[in-house]
Amino acid sequence: MDNSIALLSVTAVSLAFFHTLLGPDHYLPFIVISQAKKWSLRKTMWITFLCGLGHVLSSVVLGLVGIAIGISVTKLVHVESFRGNIAAWLFIAFGLVYMIISVRKLLKQRTHSHSHHHLSSENHYHEHDHHKDHAHFHQNDVVKTTPWILFLIFVFGPCEPLIPILMYPAAKSNIAGSVLVSVLFSVVTIATMMSIVLVFKLGLNKIDLKPIEKYSHLIAGAMIFFSGIAIQFLGL
Repeated sequence: MDNSIALLSVTAVSLAFFHTLLGPDHYLPFIVISQAKKWSLRKTMWITFLCGLGHVLSSVVLGLVGIAIGISVTKLVHVESFRGNIAAWLFIAFGLVYMIISVRKLLKQRTHSHSHHHLSSENHYHEHDHHKDHAHFHQNDVVKTTPWILFLIFVFGPCEPLIPILMYPAAKSNIAGSVLVSVLFSVVTIATMMSIVLVFKLGLNKIDLKPIEKYSHLIAGAMIFFSGIAIQFLGL
């Protein structure tokens, strides 16, 4: 391995780590949705891994295809920027829809009491939720589709720092160097995503969140929505 590839490898690892760490969109959705939907640790890790894989592979494939057909670095960066805008708006839309569904669910689950008269002449009260079964049905639908929605968003989400460091060894006709840089960037990105999610998941499991449990879906949607806002308008 020559010095330039060694330097690029270190750069790829550093960029992957800090790009992921400083981008809350890489891990926040998995943390809040996992808590809201009570995903197991194993399921949370699998979904994070698959979304991370789709996230990095989309940029790797785009970069390699761009290299193969001779697209310049500037044009590829513009394509990645466009994909980033799409991903940010998808985050905003997903968070907003999730919040709306959560608010509707909270309103439907408001309970009320009825007085019941029994033969023993004793009256007592029962709480009823006439929308419980209906809400549960739709909740199951959302549970099934949420991982796929996240995967789609992460496939659109670009890894902007990868393109410039991928293009250098390709320009030198160093295919092995391009592969090495891609693998290192991908592994570190996914590992960082999973590590952060794991730490938060384990930490939150030790905290009593029952007082706000009924609002967990609303909180999850709001955090994803504002995360998308921050990405789109604050450049996070």
